Amino acid sequence: MAKLCPLFSGSSGNSYYLESAGNGILVDCGRSAKQIENALAANDIDVSRIQAVFITHEHSDHISGLRVFASRYKLRVYASLGTIQELENKGYLNGKFEVSPITLDGTEVGDMYITPFRISHDCAEGFGYTVETQDGRKTAFATDTGIVTEDIRKALTGCDTVVLESNHDVGMLRCGGYPYVLKQRILSDTGHLSNEVCAETATELVKTGTTRLLLAHLSRENNFPELAMQAALCELEQNGMKQDIDFMLSVVPEVTAGSKILY
Repeated sequence: MAKLCPLFSGSSGNSYYLESAGNGILVDCGRSAKQIENALAANDIDVSRIQAVFITHEHSDHISGLRVFASRYKLRVYASLGTIQELENKGYLNGKFEVSPITLDGTEVGDMYITPFRISHDCAEGFGYTVETQDGRKTAFATDTGIVTEDIRKALTGCDTVVLESNHDVGMLRCGGYPYVLKQRILSDTGHLSNEVCAETATELVKTGTTRLLLAHLSRENNFPELAMQAALCELEQNGMKQDIDFMLSVVPEVTAGSKILY
């Protein structure tokens, strides 16, 4: 049975721990190595269980701790070829850990099979990931995408648990203090998912069997957890689905510390 613990989520850093049969992986390494170590300890996770790190893309809030953390624990790092090239360009590859390109066919770590899918984001070659365990449970990570493409929809459909981006409230973003160019970037097809689009996607997923939804990568400036939660709940309930009966919905905090491991 898989265990999922979001360690960090948001523009200040992202990292998720997933474990099955005693073997663990990290999806992204977007805080310092020390912060990640502290978060693992706070959630009673032994760092020695981590077998590999899977990177979604090269933006700093997903890789800032990668070089030190992967070097310290001699972890294999998986990413797309485009992301690996950007990691090389940014000086993150120091030869102290193995780096492997992952294709759309996926790869195996312990009893987990990790399969990437393409996201729509302003990065070199971004990936989301699905993770399937031998007992048939399937978890997906889908953040940092401006739209829900057919590839993304196909990858998420049928997953038991989905970590789904609910980045911003469109009204808050449009009326907020961000420069116009940044607002347009976030709202574009290669930006971030709004609460509204996340809610619509969540409803589609529950209809196809998803039972646990984690709303992630919320903007500190252009969103509130209550807004993201309410948008998703309203859409789901309008479609006849009930919290804690048809699905379990929660918002991932910026930092998770203690008793937040999900099964």
